[in-house]
Amino acid sequence: MDIIFLVIALICGVGIGLLVNYLIAKSKGDAMLKKAKEDAENLKKAKLLEVKEKFINLKADYEKEVAEREQKFRQIENQHNQKEQTIKQKYQELNHKNQELQNQTKKLDAVRENLNSQITIVENKKKELEKIKFQEVEKLSQISGLSAEQAKAQLVESIRDEAKTEAMAYVSEMMEEAKMTANKEAKRIVIQTIQRVATETAIENSITVFHIDSDELKGRIIGREGRNIRALEAATGVEFIVDDTPEAIVLSGFDPVRREVARLSLHQLVTDGRIHPARIEEVVAKTRKQIEEEIAEVGKRTTIDLGVHGLHPDLIRLVGKMKYRSSYGQNLLQHSREVANLCAIMAAELGLNPQKAKRAGLLHDIGKVPDDQPELPHAVFGMNLAEKYKEKPDVCNAIGAHHDEVEMTSLLAPIVQVCDAISGARPGARREIIEAYVKRLNDLENLAMSYEGVVKTYAIQAGRELRVIVGADKIDDTAIEKLSYDIAKKIQDTMTYPGQVKITVIRETRSVSYAK
Repeated sequence: MDIIFLVIALICGVGIGLLVNYLIAKSKGDAMLKKAKEDAENLKKAKLLEVKEKFINLKADYEKEVAEREQKFRQIENQHNQKEQTIKQKYQELNHKNQELQNQTKKLDAVRENLNSQITIVENKKKELEKIKFQEVEKLSQISGLSAEQAKAQLVESIRDEAKTEAMAYVSEMMEEAKMTANKEAKRIVIQTIQRVATETAIENSITVFHIDSDELKGRIIGREGRNIRALEAATGVEFIVDDTPEAIVLSGFDPVRREVARLSLHQLVTDGRIHPARIEEVVAKTRKQIEEEIAEVGKRTTIDLGVHGLHPDLIRLVGKMKYRSSYGQNLLQHSREVANLCAIMAAELGLNPQKAKRAGLLHDIGKVPDDQPELPHAVFGMNLAEKYKEKPDVCNAIGAHHDEVEMTSLLAPIVQVCDAISGARPGARREIIEAYVKRLNDLENLAMSYEGVVKTYAIQAGRELRVIVGADKIDDTAIEKLSYDIAKKIQDTMTYPGQVKITVIRETRSVSYAK
């Protein structure tokens, strides 16, 4: 029995424990469920607040965008209204001008009618005068017993004799007066002519002004003891004149290509700021290459502009080189372009091939810009160049015959000759003095180059100085004095020049090494 009661009590205890556990678990589950519901409600409220905030922000952005669009629409509407107002105003002005034009037309018609009536009256009066004149002539013929033709002949004869006498007296007086004033008038004309053209020609053909930002750069360009400016002059063959002229350096030289190389090199050196002899030689070499590329580009552009196709590349380069050459003060490229266009027009008028005539006109002075200095006249040398580069025979003949140095065998030759004269004969187109000046300076340089050991020669200071650069390995220091004397003696014996020419022979020894 005890065991039974014990088992029953154990079972009751276990049941009570399970019931208590169930009640505790249920209370915890209810609490957790309540808490979960509260968390869900809070999350729901937070999400609703977030959605409302986003909606408010989107609404504000939309309202702002709508306001901006409305403002743009209002601006466009205002612009359209202004344009419409302007158009209306212009339309009114046009109507007003049209009305004025109609009024002027009516006045002009009235004036024309009045003028026609006046012309009719004048013609009627003229007929009446002719009739009266005829009657008077008849009366005079009856009175004098001479016909009108006989009276006219007598009158003309008497007037002729009287006019001869008066004319002889007048001519005698004018000749006496001319003899008295001719010398003075001739001097005045010569002086005025020199004053009007000399400065322009010299500036155009022999100097270039390089502008600088500050006069402080002049000292850097000159360099310590003048080494920079000497290096510039030796590398370019152009004289650099640094004087008191504010913010300017004058580049003087007869060769336009050298002056352009010197100008561009100096510009690059001043811009870069590094100015020393080694840098100068490097920049000058690069600039020479750049100028060569530009010459080729100018030649291509010229042939394209004129429609001249199929030229040899060397001829195109020579055409570009004309940009830096002048003939009697006239730019050679502009002159050749002008001659080419004139030749095309004249050939078209004569029924010839205008393209071939234009080609001959463009190339007619190609012998003035060779890479070397031939002894032939430029027309003959240009013809030889054209033949070398396979140009047509009639084009070659036109080039060679435009100065009558070879016989004309084609119809293009007289056309090129005439058009060359037309282009060069325009008032102010040419200055003959500069051609002789450039030739004298070229002769100076070529004379010095004929001596053994001479590397480069530069004529500067308008031909008053000749700088001769010799190779240090070819001539020693004792021989340069003899060389300068020999050159001076030959110039004195073979050339004609104003004043005196200073010959400066330069011999430099350099040692260059590289650290690697």
